[in-house]
Amino acid sequence: MTSQQEIQLGKKGLTEEFLENLKSRFKNKKITNIKISVLKSARESREDVKKYSKEILDYLGEKFTSRMIGFSIFIKRWRKARVKL
Repeated sequence: MTSQQEIQLGKKGLTEEFLENLKSRFKNKKITNIKISVLKSARESREDVKKYSKEILDYLGEKFTSRMIGFSIFIKRWRKARVKL
């Protein structure tokens, strides 16, 4: 069974500390999913959430995928790098 952690993205947006915190959480082998709730103060529209999702994936690397549901981003870590079709 995999566990899922939750993080909130606030008005400061994507900072270096936020990204480092995210990366360090994935170093734990049991953590494969993280839900990022984008608060109202960090977004104006869904386009902002898409932009955040892309920036997070660029930072984390090829072993990660994301999925957006509403104003939440779900990041999943895979064992091997995912091939984009």
